[in-house]
Amino acid sequence: MQSRLPILIFAALMAAIPFVPGMPPFWIVLLDNIGLTALVAMGLVLLTGVGGLTSFGQAAFVGFGAYTTALLTTAYGLSPWLTLPLSLVVSGLLAVLLGLVTVRLSGHYLPLGTLAWGLGLFYLFSKLEFLGRNDGISAIPPLSIGTFRMLSPGSIYFAIWVAVILSALLTMNLLDSRTGRAIRALRRGHVAAEAFGVHTPRAKLLVFIHAAVLAGLSGWLYAHLQRAVNPTPFGAQAGIEYLFIAVVGGAGYVWGGVLGAAIVVILKEVLQSYLPLILPGSGQVETIVFGILLVALLQLAPGGVWPWLMSFLPERTAGRKPDTSLKLEARPRPPGQSNVLLQVEKARKQFGGVVAVNNVSFEVQAGEIVALIGPNGAGKSTTFNLITGVLSASSGSISVLGRKVDRAPPQEIVKLGISRTFQHVKLVPDMTVLENVAIGAHLRGHSGPLASMLRLDRADEAKLLAEAARQIERVGLADQMHQLAGSLSLGQQRIVEIARALCVDPMLLLLDEPAAGLRHMEKQQLAKLLRDLRDGGMSVLLVEHDMGFVMNLADRIVVLDFGTKIAEGTPATIKTNPEVIKAYLGVAA
Repeated sequence: MQSRLPILIFAALMAAIPFVPGMPPFWIVLLDNIGLTALVAMGLVLLTGVGGLTSFGQAAFVGFGAYTTALLTTAYGLSPWLTLPLSLVVSGLLAVLLGLVTVRLSGHYLPLGTLAWGLGLFYLFSKLEFLGRNDGISAIPPLSIGTFRMLSPGSIYFAIWVAVILSALLTMNLLDSRTGRAIRALRRGHVAAEAFGVHTPRAKLLVFIHAAVLAGLSGWLYAHLQRAVNPTPFGAQAGIEYLFIAVVGGAGYVWGGVLGAAIVVILKEVLQSYLPLILPGSGQVETIVFGILLVALLQLAPGGVWPWLMSFLPERTAGRKPDTSLKLEARPRPPGQSNVLLQVEKARKQFGGVVAVNNVSFEVQAGEIVALIGPNGAGKSTTFNLITGVLSASSGSISVLGRKVDRAPPQEIVKLGISRTFQHVKLVPDMTVLENVAIGAHLRGHSGPLASMLRLDRADEAKLLAEAARQIERVGLADQMHQLAGSLSLGQQRIVEIARALCVDPMLLLLDEPAAGLRHMEKQQLAKLLRDLRDGGMSVLLVEHDMGFVMNLADRIVVLDFGTKIAEGTPATIKTNPEVIKAYLGVAA
Protein backbone atom coordinates (compact mmCIF):
# COMPACT_ATOMS: atom_id res chain seq x y z
CA MET A 1 0.00 0.00 0.00
CA GLN A 2 1.41 3.37 -1.01
CA SER A 3 1.98 6.10 1.59
CA ARG A 4 -0.49 8.95 1.40
CA LEU A 5 1.78 11.42 3.23
CA PRO A 6 3.41 12.87 0.05
CA ILE A 7 -0.06 13.44 -1.41
CA LEU A 8 -1.21 15.27 1.72
CA ILE A 9 1.91 17.46 1.61
CA PHE A 10 1.34 18.18 -2.08
CA ALA A 11 -2.34 19.03 -1.43
CA ALA A 12 -1.38 21.40 1.41
CA LEU A 13 1.23 23.08 -0.81
CA MET A 14 -1.23 23.60 -3.67
CA ALA A 15 -3.84 24.97 -1.23
CA ALA A 16 -1.33 27.50 0.13
CA ILE A 17 -0.07 28.85 -3.21
CA PRO A 18 -2.92 31.37 -3.85
CA PHE A 19 -2.30 32.91 -0.42
CA VAL A 20 1.40 33.57 -1.02
CA PRO A 21 1.88 37.37 -0.76
CA GLY A 22 2.54 38.97 -4.11
CA MET A 23 1.55 35.88 -6.11
CA PRO A 24 0.96 37.17 -9.69
CA PRO A 25 -2.54 36.36 -11.03
CA PHE A 26 -0.88 35.10 -14.22
CA TRP A 27 0.69 32.20 -12.28
CA ILE A 28 -2.70 31.19 -10.94
CA VAL A 29 -4.00 31.06 -14.54
CA LEU A 30 -0.98 28.96 -15.46
CA LEU A 31 -1.65 26.57 -12.56
CA ASP A 32 -5.29 26.29 -13.66
CA ASN A 33 -4.16 25.27 -17.13
CA ILE A 34 -1.65 22.80 -15.67
CA GLY A 35 -4.41 21.20 -13.61
CA LEU A 36 -6.77 20.86 -16.58
CA THR A 37 -4.00 19.37 -18.72
CA ALA A 38 -2.90 17.04 -15.91
CA LEU A 39 -6.36 15.44 -15.73
CA VAL A 40 -6.15 14.39 -19.38
CA ALA A 41 -2.51 13.31 -19.09
CA MET A 42 -3.36 11.25 -16.01
CA GLY A 43 -5.90 9.30 -18.03
CA LEU A 44 -3.32 8.75 -20.75
CA VAL A 45 -0.85 7.46 -18.17
CA LEU A 46 -3.34 4.74 -17.34
CA LEU A 47 -4.37 4.16 -20.95
CA THR A 48 -0.99 4.27 -22.69
CA GLY A 49 1.72 3.93 -20.06
CA VAL A 50 0.02 1.26 -17.97
CA GLY A 51 -2.49 -0.37 -20.32
CA GLY A 52 -0.31 -0.14 -23.44
CA LEU A 53 -3.03 1.49 -25.59
CA THR A 54 -1.80 4.49 -27.56
CA SER A 55 -4.46 7.17 -28.15
CA PHE A 56 -4.23 10.43 -30.07
CA GLY A 57 -7.93 11.20 -29.59
CA GLN A 58 -8.26 12.22 -25.94
CA ALA A 59 -8.90 15.88 -26.84
CA ALA A 60 -12.25 14.79 -28.29
CA PHE A 61 -13.37 13.56 -24.85
CA VAL A 62 -12.37 16.93 -23.38
CA GLY A 63 -14.69 18.41 -25.99
CA PHE A 64 -17.53 16.08 -25.01
CA GLY A 65 -17.31 17.21 -21.39
CA ALA A 66 -17.04 20.88 -22.30
CA TYR A 67 -19.83 20.92 -24.88
CA THR A 68 -22.21 18.90 -22.69
CA THR A 69 -22.10 21.41 -19.83
CA ALA A 70 -22.01 24.40 -22.22
CA LEU A 71 -25.17 23.26 -24.01
CA LEU A 72 -27.13 22.21 -20.91
CA THR A 73 -26.32 25.33 -18.88
CA THR A 74 -26.93 27.86 -21.66
CA ALA A 75 -29.81 26.30 -23.64
CA TYR A 76 -31.65 24.54 -20.80
CA GLY A 77 -30.61 26.53 -17.73
CA LEU A 78 -29.29 23.57 -15.72
CA SER A 79 -26.99 24.19 -12.80
CA PRO A 80 -23.32 23.53 -13.66
CA TRP A 81 -23.14 21.08 -10.75
CA LEU A 82 -25.99 19.07 -12.25
CA THR A 83 -24.18 18.94 -15.58
CA LEU A 84 -21.03 17.47 -13.97
CA PRO A 85 -22.35 13.88 -13.76
CA LEU A 86 -23.99 14.31 -17.16
CA SER A 87 -20.69 15.44 -18.74
CA LEU A 88 -18.92 12.43 -17.24
CA VAL A 89 -21.68 10.05 -18.36
CA VAL A 90 -21.64 11.43 -21.92
CA SER A 91 -17.84 11.06 -22.08
CA GLY A 92 -18.07 7.55 -20.64
CA LEU A 93 -20.88 6.37 -22.93
CA LEU A 94 -19.16 7.69 -26.04
CA ALA A 95 -15.95 6.01 -24.82
CA VAL A 96 -17.87 2.73 -24.69
CA LEU A 97 -19.07 3.16 -28.28
CA LEU A 98 -15.67 4.19 -29.61
CA GLY A 99 -13.80 1.76 -27.38
CA LEU A 100 -15.77 -1.30 -28.52
CA VAL A 101 -14.28 -0.70 -31.96
CA THR A 102 -10.92 0.82 -31.04
CA VAL A 103 -9.54 -1.41 -28.29
CA ARG A 104 -9.78 -4.50 -30.49
CA LEU A 105 -7.23 -2.96 -32.84
CA SER A 106 -3.56 -3.73 -32.33
CA GLY A 107 -0.18 -2.55 -33.56
CA HIS A 108 -0.15 0.69 -35.53
CA TYR A 109 -3.86 0.34 -36.33
CA LEU A 110 -4.77 1.35 -32.75
CA PRO A 111 -3.17 4.85 -32.71
CA LEU A 112 -4.28 5.42 -36.30
CA GLY A 113 -7.83 4.50 -35.31
CA THR A 114 -7.84 6.99 -32.42
CA LEU A 115 -6.40 9.66 -34.70
CA ALA A 116 -9.12 8.99 -37.28
CA TRP A 117 -12.06 9.39 -34.92
CA GLY A 118 -10.33 12.32 -33.20
CA LEU A 119 -10.22 14.16 -36.54
CA GLY A 120 -13.80 13.16 -37.32
CA LEU A 121 -15.15 14.40 -33.99
CA PHE A 122 -13.27 17.71 -34.29
CA TYR A 123 -14.93 18.19 -37.68
CA LEU A 124 -18.29 17.29 -36.13
CA PHE A 125 -17.92 19.90 -33.36
CA SER A 126 -17.31 22.59 -35.98
CA LYS A 127 -20.29 21.66 -38.20
CA LEU A 128 -23.17 21.04 -35.78
CA GLU A 129 -25.54 23.99 -35.61
CA PHE A 130 -26.70 23.39 -32.02
CA LEU A 131 -23.06 23.46 -30.89
CA GLY A 132 -22.51 26.83 -32.54
CA ARG A 133 -20.39 25.53 -35.42
CA ASN A 134 -16.92 27.17 -35.45
CA ASP A 135 -18.07 29.98 -33.14
CA GLY A 136 -18.98 27.54 -30.37
CA ILE A 137 -21.03 28.41 -27.29
CA SER A 138 -20.47 31.46 -25.11
CA ALA A 139 -22.00 33.01 -21.97
CA ILE A 140 -21.51 29.78 -19.99
CA PRO A 141 -22.40 30.44 -16.33
CA PRO A 142 -19.59 30.14 -13.75
CA LEU A 143 -19.45 27.56 -11.01
CA SER A 144 -20.97 28.82 -7.79
CA ILE A 145 -21.46 27.72 -4.19
CA GLY A 146 -24.32 29.65 -2.65
CA THR A 147 -23.65 33.31 -3.39
CA PHE A 148 -19.97 32.68 -4.11
CA ARG A 149 -19.42 32.73 -7.88
CA MET A 150 -16.15 31.41 -9.32
CA LEU A 151 -15.70 34.20 -11.83
CA SER A 152 -11.92 34.52 -11.66
CA PRO A 153 -9.10 32.03 -12.29
CA GLY A 154 -8.19 32.31 -8.63
CA SER A 155 -11.65 31.33 -7.42
CA ILE A 156 -11.96 28.22 -9.65
CA TYR A 157 -8.37 27.23 -8.84
CA PHE A 158 -9.42 25.14 -5.84
CA ALA A 159 -12.12 23.27 -7.78
CA ILE A 160 -9.56 22.33 -10.44
CA TRP A 161 -6.91 21.10 -8.04
CA VAL A 162 -9.33 19.26 -5.81
CA ALA A 163 -10.40 17.40 -8.96
CA VAL A 164 -6.75 16.65 -9.85
CA ILE A 165 -5.83 15.32 -6.42
CA LEU A 166 -9.01 13.24 -6.04
CA SER A 167 -8.56 11.82 -9.55
CA ALA A 168 -4.94 10.92 -8.76
CA LEU A 169 -6.00 9.15 -5.56
CA LEU A 170 -8.78 7.20 -7.28
CA THR A 171 -6.45 6.23 -10.13
CA MET A 172 -3.70 5.04 -7.78
CA ASN A 173 -6.27 3.08 -5.78
CA LEU A 174 -7.41 1.41 -8.99
CA LEU A 175 -3.85 0.44 -9.94
CA ASP A 176 -3.21 -0.93 -6.45
CA SER A 177 -5.89 -3.60 -6.78
CA ARG A 178 -6.93 -6.82 -8.48
CA THR A 179 -8.33 -4.83 -11.42
CA GLY A 180 -5.20 -2.68 -11.58
CA ARG A 181 -2.92 -5.71 -11.80
CA ALA A 182 -5.02 -7.02 -14.69
CA ILE A 183 -4.64 -3.67 -16.48
CA ARG A 184 -0.88 -3.57 -15.84
CA ALA A 185 -0.52 -7.09 -17.22
CA LEU A 186 -1.87 -5.94 -20.60
CA ARG A 187 1.42 -4.30 -21.55
CA ARG A 188 3.12 -7.72 -21.75
CA GLY A 189 0.53 -9.02 -24.20
CA HIS A 190 -2.83 -10.68 -23.74
CA VAL A 191 -1.76 -14.35 -23.67
CA ALA A 192 -0.43 -14.45 -20.10
CA ALA A 193 -3.22 -12.25 -18.73
CA GLU A 194 -5.94 -14.40 -20.33
CA ALA A 195 -4.29 -17.58 -19.03
CA PHE A 196 -5.22 -16.42 -15.52
CA GLY A 197 -8.75 -15.33 -16.29
CA VAL A 198 -8.33 -11.69 -17.29
CA HIS A 199 -10.91 -10.72 -19.91
CA THR A 200 -8.58 -8.49 -21.93
CA PRO A 201 -11.16 -6.67 -24.13
CA ARG A 202 -13.09 -5.79 -20.97
CA ALA A 203 -9.95 -4.61 -19.17
CA LYS A 204 -8.93 -2.49 -22.17
CA LEU A 205 -12.41 -0.99 -22.41
CA LEU A 206 -12.36 -0.18 -18.70
CA VAL A 207 -9.10 1.74 -18.92
CA PHE A 208 -10.35 3.47 -22.09
CA ILE A 209 -13.48 4.64 -20.24
CA HIS A 210 -11.49 5.76 -17.20
CA ALA A 211 -9.22 7.93 -19.35
CA ALA A 212 -12.22 9.35 -21.22
CA VAL A 213 -14.04 10.27 -17.99
CA LEU A 214 -10.96 12.12 -16.68
CA ALA A 215 -10.76 13.99 -19.99
CA GLY A 216 -14.50 14.80 -19.74
CA LEU A 217 -13.93 16.16 -16.21
CA SER A 218 -11.17 18.38 -17.59
CA GLY A 219 -13.54 19.61 -20.31
CA TRP A 220 -16.28 20.40 -17.79
CA LEU A 221 -13.87 22.50 -15.71
CA TYR A 222 -12.43 24.13 -18.82
CA ALA A 223 -15.87 25.30 -19.97
CA HIS A 224 -16.59 26.99 -16.64
CA LEU A 225 -13.11 28.50 -16.43
CA GLN A 226 -13.21 30.01 -19.94
CA ARG A 227 -17.03 30.45 -19.94
CA ALA A 228 -16.96 29.79 -23.69
CA VAL A 229 -16.08 26.81 -25.85
CA ASN A 230 -15.27 26.35 -29.54
CA PRO A 231 -13.75 23.43 -31.47
CA THR A 232 -10.16 24.75 -31.57
CA PRO A 233 -8.83 23.19 -28.30
CA PHE A 234 -10.26 19.76 -29.15
CA GLY A 235 -8.48 18.98 -32.42
CA ALA A 236 -5.90 16.37 -33.38
CA GLN A 237 -2.97 18.63 -32.49
CA ALA A 238 -4.21 18.90 -28.91
CA GLY A 239 -4.64 15.10 -28.78
CA ILE A 240 -1.04 14.57 -29.87
CA GLU A 241 0.15 17.15 -27.33
CA TYR A 242 -1.68 15.41 -24.47
CA LEU A 243 0.02 12.13 -25.34
CA PHE A 244 3.37 13.87 -25.55
CA ILE A 245 2.82 15.38 -22.08
CA ALA A 246 2.17 11.93 -20.60
CA VAL A 247 5.37 10.56 -22.21
CA VAL A 248 7.50 13.50 -21.02
CA GLY A 249 6.27 13.17 -17.44
CA GLY A 250 6.55 9.38 -17.35
CA ALA A 251 3.89 7.36 -19.11
CA GLY A 252 3.67 4.69 -16.42
CA TYR A 253 3.30 7.02 -13.44
CA VAL A 254 0.20 8.88 -12.25
CA TRP A 255 2.15 11.83 -10.89
CA GLY A 256 4.21 11.79 -14.08
CA GLY A 257 1.08 13.09 -15.83
CA VAL A 258 0.94 16.07 -13.44
CA LEU A 259 4.67 16.76 -13.76
CA GLY A 260 4.55 16.44 -17.56
CA ALA A 261 1.67 18.92 -17.70
CA ALA A 262 3.63 21.40 -15.58
CA ILE A 263 6.78 21.07 -17.71
CA VAL A 264 5.04 21.43 -21.07
CA VAL A 265 2.59 24.20 -20.11
CA ILE A 266 5.27 26.31 -18.42
CA LEU A 267 7.83 25.72 -21.17
CA LYS A 268 5.35 26.74 -23.87
CA GLU A 269 4.39 29.88 -21.96
CA VAL A 270 8.01 30.90 -21.33
CA LEU A 271 8.98 30.38 -24.97
CA GLN A 272 5.93 32.24 -26.30
CA SER A 273 6.57 35.15 -23.91
CA TYR A 274 10.33 35.61 -24.12
CA LEU A 275 11.59 34.09 -27.37
CA PRO A 276 10.07 36.85 -29.58
CA LEU A 277 12.02 39.38 -27.47
CA ILE A 278 15.28 37.53 -28.22
CA LEU A 279 14.50 36.71 -31.87
CA PRO A 280 12.06 39.39 -33.06
CA GLY A 281 10.14 38.76 -36.28
CA SER A 282 10.97 35.07 -36.30
CA GLY A 283 7.36 33.82 -36.60
CA GLN A 284 6.68 30.46 -34.96
CA VAL A 285 10.29 29.78 -33.99
CA GLU A 286 9.15 28.98 -30.44
CA THR A 287 7.50 25.83 -31.78
CA ILE A 288 10.83 24.66 -33.20
CA VAL A 289 12.72 25.46 -29.99
CA PHE A 290 9.96 23.81 -27.95
CA GLY A 291 10.33 20.60 -29.96
CA ILE A 292 14.13 20.61 -29.67
CA LEU A 293 14.02 21.14 -25.90
CA LEU A 294 11.51 18.33 -25.38
CA VAL A 295 13.54 15.90 -27.52
CA ALA A 296 16.63 16.82 -25.49
CA LEU A 297 14.65 16.23 -22.30
CA LEU A 298 13.60 12.77 -23.48
CA GLN A 299 17.23 12.00 -24.32
CA LEU A 300 18.13 12.82 -20.73
CA ALA A 301 15.17 10.90 -19.28
CA PRO A 302 13.90 8.43 -21.91
CA GLY A 303 11.46 6.86 -19.44
CA GLY A 304 10.04 10.26 -18.49
CA VAL A 305 11.06 12.95 -16.01
CA TRP A 306 9.17 11.53 -13.02
CA PRO A 307 10.98 8.14 -12.87
CA TRP A 308 14.25 9.93 -13.64
CA LEU A 309 13.76 12.20 -10.60
CA MET A 310 12.67 9.27 -8.44
CA SER A 311 15.91 7.45 -9.30
CA PHE A 312 17.81 10.01 -7.20
CA LEU A 313 15.78 9.20 -4.09
CA PRO A 314 16.77 6.38 -1.71
CA GLU A 315 15.31 3.00 -2.69
CA ARG A 316 12.04 2.11 -1.01
CA THR A 317 12.28 -0.30 1.87
CA ALA A 318 10.72 -3.71 1.42
CA GLY A 319 6.96 -3.76 1.73
CA ARG A 320 5.11 -5.36 4.57
CA LYS A 321 4.54 -9.10 4.32
CA PRO A 322 0.86 -9.97 3.82
CA ASP A 323 -0.97 -11.78 6.60
CA THR A 324 -0.72 -15.36 5.35
CA SER A 325 -3.27 -16.56 7.90
CA LEU A 326 -5.99 -15.22 5.58
CA LYS A 327 -7.32 -17.93 3.27
CA LEU A 328 -9.12 -18.08 -0.05
CA GLU A 329 -11.66 -20.81 -0.68
CA ALA A 330 -9.92 -23.95 -2.00
CA ARG A 331 -10.96 -25.71 -5.18
CA PRO A 332 -12.67 -29.11 -4.68
CA ARG A 333 -10.44 -32.00 -5.79
CA PRO A 334 -11.71 -34.91 -7.90
CA PRO A 335 -12.01 -38.05 -5.76
CA GLY A 336 -9.57 -40.93 -6.25
CA GLN A 337 -6.38 -41.39 -8.26
CA SER A 338 -7.98 -43.04 -11.28
CA ASN A 339 -9.99 -40.04 -12.49
CA VAL A 340 -8.92 -38.79 -15.92
CA LEU A 341 -8.40 -35.04 -15.56
CA LEU A 342 -7.25 -34.33 -19.09
CA GLN A 343 -7.95 -36.34 -22.21
CA VAL A 344 -6.45 -35.38 -25.56
CA GLU A 345 -7.92 -37.38 -28.46
CA LYS A 346 -6.48 -37.15 -31.97
CA ALA A 347 -5.71 -33.45 -31.52
CA ARG A 348 -4.48 -31.82 -34.70
CA LYS A 349 -3.28 -28.29 -35.36
CA GLN A 350 -2.47 -27.13 -38.85
CA PHE A 351 -1.05 -23.74 -39.86
CA GLY A 352 -1.65 -23.55 -43.60
CA GLY A 353 0.30 -26.46 -45.05
CA VAL A 354 2.30 -27.06 -41.85
CA VAL A 355 1.01 -29.66 -39.40
CA ALA A 356 2.31 -28.71 -35.93
CA VAL A 357 0.35 -31.35 -34.00
CA ASN A 358 -0.69 -34.50 -35.84
CA ASN A 359 -3.51 -36.58 -34.28
CA VAL A 360 -1.92 -36.69 -30.82
CA SER A 361 -3.72 -38.63 -28.07
CA PHE A 362 -2.81 -39.01 -24.38
CA GLU A 363 -4.35 -38.46 -20.97
CA VAL A 364 -3.39 -37.17 -17.54
CA GLN A 365 -4.92 -38.74 -14.46
CA ALA A 366 -5.42 -37.27 -11.02
CA GLY A 367 -2.30 -37.25 -8.88
CA GLU A 368 0.37 -38.01 -11.50
CA ILE A 369 3.23 -36.27 -13.25
CA VAL A 370 3.31 -36.67 -17.02
CA ALA A 371 6.18 -35.36 -19.14
CA LEU A 372 5.79 -34.29 -22.75
CA ILE A 373 9.19 -34.53 -24.45
CA GLY A 374 10.61 -34.31 -27.94
CA PRO A 375 13.16 -32.37 -30.00
CA ASN A 376 12.74 -28.68 -30.80
CA GLY A 377 9.82 -28.19 -33.17
CA ALA A 378 8.10 -31.41 -32.08
CA GLY A 379 4.86 -29.57 -31.23
CA LYS A 380 5.08 -29.60 -27.43
CA SER A 381 4.33 -25.90 -26.78
CA THR A 382 1.63 -25.98 -29.48
CA THR A 383 0.01 -28.86 -27.60
CA PHE A 384 0.13 -26.78 -24.42
CA ASN A 385 -1.53 -23.91 -26.27
CA LEU A 386 -4.28 -26.23 -27.51
CA ILE A 387 -4.95 -27.49 -23.99
CA THR A 388 -5.08 -23.98 -22.47
CA GLY A 389 -7.20 -22.39 -25.21
CA VAL A 390 -4.52 -20.11 -26.67
CA LEU A 391 -5.02 -22.00 -29.96
CA SER A 392 -8.04 -23.91 -31.24
CA ALA A 393 -7.55 -27.44 -32.52
CA SER A 394 -8.07 -27.98 -36.27
CA SER A 395 -9.63 -31.36 -35.42
CA GLY A 396 -9.85 -33.86 -32.58
CA SER A 397 -11.00 -33.12 -29.05
CA ILE A 398 -9.63 -32.05 -25.66
CA SER A 399 -11.62 -32.75 -22.48
CA VAL A 400 -11.20 -31.74 -18.85
CA LEU A 401 -13.07 -34.06 -16.46
CA GLY A 402 -15.18 -35.18 -19.40
CA ARG A 403 -16.04 -31.64 -20.52
CA LYS A 404 -14.86 -30.67 -24.01
CA VAL A 405 -12.72 -27.54 -24.02
CA ASP A 406 -11.13 -27.59 -27.47
CA ARG A 407 -13.09 -24.46 -28.47
CA ALA A 408 -13.15 -22.79 -25.05
CA PRO A 409 -11.23 -19.51 -24.44
CA PRO A 410 -8.37 -19.44 -21.90
CA GLN A 411 -10.53 -17.63 -19.32
CA GLU A 412 -12.97 -20.58 -19.22
CA ILE A 413 -10.26 -23.24 -19.12
CA VAL A 414 -8.49 -21.70 -16.13
CA LYS A 415 -11.83 -21.70 -14.28
CA LEU A 416 -11.78 -25.51 -14.57
CA GLY A 417 -8.52 -25.64 -12.64
CA ILE A 418 -5.85 -25.68 -15.33
CA SER A 419 -2.96 -23.23 -15.01
CA ARG A 420 0.33 -22.91 -16.82
CA THR A 421 3.76 -21.35 -17.20
CA PHE A 422 5.29 -20.32 -20.53
CA GLN A 423 8.29 -21.34 -22.61
CA HIS A 424 9.34 -17.68 -22.72
CA VAL A 425 8.82 -15.99 -19.36
CA LYS A 426 5.80 -13.66 -19.33
CA LEU A 427 6.08 -11.52 -16.21
CA VAL A 428 5.55 -7.76 -15.84
CA PRO A 429 9.12 -6.63 -15.06
CA ASP A 430 8.23 -3.36 -13.33
CA MET A 431 5.79 -5.06 -10.94
CA THR A 432 7.01 -6.77 -7.78
CA VAL A 433 7.18 -10.54 -7.45
CA LEU A 434 4.20 -10.37 -5.07
CA GLU A 435 2.10 -8.38 -7.57
CA ASN A 436 3.01 -10.68 -10.46
CA VAL A 437 2.11 -13.79 -8.49
CA ALA A 438 -1.16 -12.26 -7.29
CA ILE A 439 -2.31 -12.06 -10.94
CA GLY A 440 -2.64 -15.84 -10.76
CA ALA A 441 -5.37 -15.45 -8.14
CA HIS A 442 -7.35 -13.01 -10.32
CA LEU A 443 -10.42 -15.25 -10.65
CA ARG A 444 -10.45 -15.98 -6.93
CA GLY A 445 -11.10 -12.31 -6.13
CA HIS A 446 -14.41 -10.51 -6.58
CA SER A 447 -13.94 -6.74 -6.12
CA GLY A 448 -14.58 -4.58 -9.19
CA PRO A 449 -13.07 -1.27 -10.31
CA LEU A 450 -15.45 1.02 -8.40
CA ALA A 451 -14.82 -0.82 -5.13
CA SER A 452 -11.09 -0.62 -5.82
CA MET A 453 -11.12 3.13 -6.48
CA LEU A 454 -13.12 3.78 -3.31
CA ARG A 455 -10.87 1.42 -1.29
CA LEU A 456 -13.74 -0.92 -0.47
CA ASP A 457 -11.78 -3.95 -1.67
CA ARG A 458 -9.26 -4.21 1.17
CA ALA A 459 -10.58 -7.46 2.67
CA ASP A 460 -10.66 -9.15 -0.74
CA GLU A 461 -7.26 -7.73 -1.63
CA ALA A 462 -5.69 -8.92 1.62
CA LYS A 463 -6.72 -12.51 0.88
CA LEU A 464 -5.37 -12.37 -2.69
CA LEU A 465 -2.01 -11.01 -1.53
CA ALA A 466 -1.89 -13.55 1.31
CA GLU A 467 -2.38 -16.37 -1.20
CA ALA A 468 0.36 -14.92 -3.42
CA ALA A 469 2.74 -14.64 -0.44
CA ARG A 470 2.06 -18.27 0.54
CA GLN A 471 2.88 -19.53 -2.94
CA ILE A 472 6.04 -17.42 -3.09
CA GLU A 473 7.18 -18.94 0.18
CA ARG A 474 6.23 -22.37 -1.13
CA VAL A 475 8.60 -22.06 -4.09
CA GLY A 476 11.42 -20.65 -1.94
CA LEU A 477 11.48 -16.99 -3.02
CA ALA A 478 10.23 -15.32 0.17
CA ASP A 479 13.30 -13.04 0.30
CA GLN A 480 12.53 -11.71 -3.20
CA MET A 481 8.82 -11.07 -2.56
CA HIS A 482 9.05 -7.28 -2.81
CA GLN A 483 11.70 -7.07 -5.53
CA LEU A 484 10.80 -6.10 -9.08
CA ALA A 485 10.34 -9.22 -11.17
CA GLY A 486 12.61 -7.82 -13.89
CA SER A 487 15.54 -7.71 -11.46
CA LEU A 488 15.56 -11.48 -10.92
CA SER A 489 17.61 -14.04 -12.84
CA LEU A 490 15.90 -16.03 -15.60
CA GLY A 491 15.77 -19.14 -13.40
CA GLN A 492 14.14 -17.21 -10.56
CA GLN A 493 11.63 -15.68 -12.97
CA ARG A 494 10.60 -19.18 -14.04
CA ILE A 495 10.03 -20.07 -10.39
CA VAL A 496 7.92 -16.91 -10.00
CA GLU A 497 5.80 -18.13 -12.93
CA ILE A 498 5.23 -21.42 -11.11
CA ALA A 499 4.13 -19.55 -7.98
CA ARG A 500 1.74 -17.47 -10.11
CA ALA A 501 0.28 -20.64 -11.65
CA LEU A 502 -0.15 -22.18 -8.18
CA CYS A 503 -2.25 -19.18 -7.12
CA VAL A 504 -5.00 -20.57 -9.37
CA ASP A 505 -5.21 -23.53 -6.94
CA PRO A 506 -5.13 -25.81 -9.99
CA MET A 507 -6.04 -29.46 -10.39
CA LEU A 508 -3.64 -29.65 -13.34
CA LEU A 509 -0.44 -27.63 -13.60
CA LEU A 510 1.18 -27.24 -17.04
CA LEU A 511 4.87 -26.33 -16.89
CA ASP A 512 6.73 -25.35 -20.06
CA GLU A 513 10.48 -25.96 -19.55
CA PRO A 514 10.42 -25.11 -15.80
CA ALA A 515 14.01 -26.25 -15.16
CA ALA A 516 15.58 -24.10 -17.89
CA GLY A 517 18.09 -21.70 -16.34
CA LEU A 518 18.10 -23.43 -12.94
CA ARG A 519 21.22 -24.67 -11.17
CA HIS A 520 21.51 -28.26 -9.97
CA MET A 521 20.31 -27.60 -6.42
CA GLU A 522 17.44 -25.45 -7.68
CA LYS A 523 16.36 -28.30 -9.97
CA GLN A 524 16.38 -30.66 -7.00
CA GLN A 525 14.21 -28.24 -5.02
CA LEU A 526 11.83 -27.90 -7.96
CA ALA A 527 11.57 -31.70 -8.31
CA LYS A 528 10.75 -31.99 -4.59
CA LEU A 529 8.07 -29.28 -4.92
CA LEU A 530 6.45 -31.07 -7.88
CA ARG A 531 6.45 -34.40 -6.03
CA ASP A 532 4.83 -32.69 -3.03
CA LEU A 533 2.17 -31.23 -5.32
CA ARG A 534 1.49 -34.65 -6.80
CA ASP A 535 1.27 -36.22 -3.36
CA GLY A 536 -1.23 -33.51 -2.42
CA GLY A 537 -3.49 -34.55 -5.31
CA MET A 538 -2.39 -32.09 -8.01
CA SER A 539 -1.46 -33.39 -11.47
CA VAL A 540 1.46 -31.98 -13.45
CA LEU A 541 2.04 -31.99 -17.21
CA LEU A 542 5.48 -30.68 -18.08
CA VAL A 543 7.61 -30.03 -21.14
CA GLU A 544 11.30 -30.32 -20.39
CA HIS A 545 14.58 -30.96 -22.25
CA ASP A 546 16.63 -32.02 -19.20
CA MET A 547 16.30 -35.81 -19.48
CA GLY A 548 17.86 -36.48 -16.10
CA PHE A 549 15.27 -34.22 -14.47
CA VAL A 550 12.40 -35.83 -16.41
CA MET A 551 13.41 -39.47 -15.92
CA ASN A 552 13.75 -39.07 -12.15
CA LEU A 553 10.46 -37.19 -11.78
CA ALA A 554 7.76 -38.27 -14.24
CA ASP A 555 5.33 -41.15 -13.70
CA ARG A 556 4.68 -41.37 -17.45
CA ILE A 557 6.29 -39.84 -20.53
CA VAL A 558 4.73 -38.94 -23.88
CA VAL A 559 7.20 -38.46 -26.74
CA LEU A 560 6.48 -36.27 -29.79
CA ASP A 561 8.46 -36.00 -33.00
CA PHE A 562 7.42 -33.66 -35.83
CA GLY A 563 4.02 -33.24 -34.16
CA THR A 564 3.32 -36.99 -33.97
CA LYS A 565 3.29 -39.16 -30.85
CA ILE A 566 5.93 -41.85 -31.28
CA ALA A 567 5.94 -43.37 -27.78
CA GLU A 568 4.27 -43.34 -24.38
CA GLY A 569 5.16 -45.17 -21.19
CA THR A 570 7.12 -45.16 -17.96
CA PRO A 571 10.61 -43.62 -17.83
CA ALA A 572 12.15 -47.09 -17.84
CA THR A 573 10.25 -48.01 -21.00
CA ILE A 574 11.05 -44.75 -22.78
CA LYS A 575 14.78 -45.07 -22.02
CA THR A 576 14.98 -48.27 -24.05
CA ASN A 577 12.53 -47.40 -26.85
CA PRO A 578 14.48 -47.52 -30.16
CA GLU A 579 12.32 -44.85 -31.85
CA VAL A 580 12.83 -42.45 -28.96
CA ILE A 581 16.58 -43.09 -28.91
CA LYS A 582 16.78 -42.46 -32.64
CA ALA A 583 14.57 -39.36 -32.70
CA TYR A 584 15.55 -37.65 -29.48
CA LEU A 585 18.15 -39.24 -27.24
CA GLY A 586 20.61 -40.11 -30.00
CA VAL A 587 21.27 -42.89 -32.51
CA ALA A 588 21.33 -46.37 -30.94
CA ALA A 589 24.72 -48.09 -30.89
